[in-house]
Amino acid sequence: MTLPPNGTEPSPLAALARFGWHTALAAGLIALALGVVVLAWPDRTLQVIGVLFGVYLVLSGILQIVLASTVHLTTGLRVLGFISGALSLLVGLLCFRGPYQSLLLLSLWIGIGWLFRGVTGTVSSLELPSGTPGRGWLIFLGVVTAVAGVILLVDPFNSIFALAVMAGIWLVLIGLVEIGHAIALRSRAKQLA
Repeated sequence: MTLPPNGTEPSPLAALARFGWHTALAAGLIALALGVVVLAWPDRTLQVIGVLFGVYLVLSGILQIVLASTVHLTTGLRVLGFISGALSLLVGLLCFRGPYQSLLLLSLWIGIGWLFRGVTGTVSSLELPSGTPGRGWLIFLGVVTAVAGVILLVDPFNSIFALAVMAGIWLVLIGLVEIGHAIALRSRAKQLA
């Protein structure tokens, strides 16, 4: 570590700011680049995501089958683990039949997950006492999540494409904010030094 001209050690805050702006800049540039790639080639991006989804399901299915076969559980839990693993493996293998099958399965997977999460969130929020802070927002979030799940289930291809475009826009915005944050940190690090 080099000492400042006056011979004193730099403050820990200055050292952190000098290091932090590099990290923020790198994160911002990566998010920005990824966002531009998603917006430039949403079809290709979705195909890659679909294949990765298939790989995840295959590996997850194999792991579930191995666990169901080796871990000492009750018979019912073993059967459920084996069925769950076999279904995951089967759906994962179907993802490799073509890019559109994997996108359809991914969209359906997200849609079903959002639908269940939204319904569960809405019902559990409705059971909270009426004076609970944020109860209305939780109910609203549950309804919106359930509706988004239904939309993905009704029109999976267009919905997943729109989701990819929105993700690309968010990544670009996040990247720009991170880059701005890095510039502000760099300026502050110079002031602290």
